[in-house]
Amino acid sequence: MSSPKAPVLPEELDKICRRMRLPYLRKAAPDVLATARAQRWDPAEVLRVLLSEEVSGRDSATRRQRRKTANFPTGKTFSSWLPEESTIPEPTQNALSTLEWVGRHENLVVAGASGTGKSHFVEALAHSAIENDLRVSWFTLESLANTIGKAKADGSIARAVARICSCDLIVCDDIGMLPVGPEAAEAFYRVIDAAYERRSIAVTSNIHPSSLGRGLRRRRRRRRDDRPPRPPRRGHRPQRRQLPAQEPRPRPRPRRRHN
Repeated sequence: MSSPKAPVLPEELDKICRRMRLPYLRKAAPDVLATARAQRWDPAEVLRVLLSEEVSGRDSATRRQRRKTANFPTGKTFSSWLPEESTIPEPTQNALSTLEWVGRHENLVVAGASGTGKSHFVEALAHSAIENDLRVSWFTLESLANTIGKAKADGSIARAVARICSCDLIVCDDIGMLPVGPEAAEAFYRVIDAAYERRSIAVTSNIHPSSLGRGLRRRRRRRRDDRPPRPPRRGHRPQRRQLPAQEPRPRPRPRRRHN
């Protein structure tokens, strides 16, 4: 037996909801009003339920928009995470899942070989942060360098860094998988410097944290050494090779004239 259809919302009330931009209240109002009439709800209870539907709908829309803005790579959450198969101790996983470290503006580095679930675990933490009404931005080192590079071209680096640091959690994924150029290193430094003690940063890498900085410098140096020599600049005079110093030759003694 199908349930009776909810009555249509009065036209005047529908116009008011549209004008006040209350789409979720307008959608739930027919069912709520029918239930309230049948069960003889108090008017204050009716108002509470309708406003709760609007708030709940707006919160859900905000979370969807934040997930879209964060640009997650796969959408993996804790629903597909197997804590017993991870090398991270389970008490550590539980402590990180509370997200208290994000509220304290602390940072997180997850290091390990490829295929050990680093990105999965951090992405699940990021989804959990959005569910807790936090804002997240997700980058790889390459995409971060592209973002800062575009801002550098039009002179808006400060605005770009401020926009990134407006999020509560900033994730930089898979550092060390590819050679690091000077642009990527500069972009990473700018975000780290701006977010220091103000935002939380989560990093995944195949390099141990104690060797992370040294590994980045080594890869950057290797890439610089592999570059072909630059052609000489126009109007540039090559430096002449200086010959080694030689002992001065003895000067001939002048001849004396005899009168």
